[in-house]
Amino acid sequence: MMQLQFGTAGTPISSPTRDSLSGVKRVKELGLDCMEIEFVRGVKMGTKTAKKVKKTAQTCGVTLSVHGPYYINLNSREMNKIEASRKHILNSARIGAVMGAKGVVFHPAFYHNDPPDMVYGIVKTHLLELSKQVEDESLDILLRPETMGKASQFGTLVELLEMSAEIDGVLPCFDFAHMHAREGVNNSYKEFCDILSAIEDHLGREGLNNIHIHISGIDYGPKGEKKHLVLEKSDIDYRGLIKSWKEYNIKGTVISESPNIEKDALLLQKLYRE
Repeated sequence: MMQLQFGTAGTPISSPTRDSLSGVKRVKELGLDCMEIEFVRGVKMGTKTAKKVKKTAQTCGVTLSVHGPYYINLNSREMNKIEASRKHILNSARIGAVMGAKGVVFHPAFYHNDPPDMVYGIVKTHLLELSKQVEDESLDILLRPETMGKASQFGTLVELLEMSAEIDGVLPCFDFAHMHAREGVNNSYKEFCDILSAIEDHLGREGLNNIHIHISGIDYGPKGEKKHLVLEKSDIDYRGLIKSWKEYNIKGTVISESPNIEKDALLLQKLYRE
């Protein structure tokens, strides 16, 4: 991947229809580079469609990723929900691999008032087993637990960096809006550089050369994330963020999760390439 790529979380709003095939084509028409296919309400795509999506994405030169269902909680109090969570991740990885997606993003767990170290151990155990199964099935896709925006959610930057350094086949999805909303900090050029430096310290240059980013504006309060916002209607310093990306010469994909997904993706792409 020769440069940083920009795209949308799901089918662009301006697409004539909402299906993934149309979404990939619309991403190409807009001059964007990548798209994250949203399985957030469940993995409802079959192998036949996934193969068509792969072919279309290859023809259009669009890089794909997938986002697993929202119903994942590897620290659930109920064993059936843990098993369902594992199945959601694996099913997302299987269909994602068929379509040629590079990674499957998911929200890993809630703390439920458990000590963070305890939850870390639980999540790590599951991801070790899941990454082994992905390898055993020869699925060419990374598992990407996401940095989360609420204090109740497992997924701080440090937690995911340490876990990814310990498990092959796992790399974080770095959601800069979530990292800002979680504590109301991480919103300056220096802080963005500190984040990128931490990535390099834990994961080496490969961590910066194969980065997967989510970005949007964000509304937040004392407990963290409330909702996503358009970049220009939020306090997030996206210009400072872009400057840090240039400074560290990162490579990979940037996915816009703003309410106006393609407009903000195009805004970031334009500013970055200027």
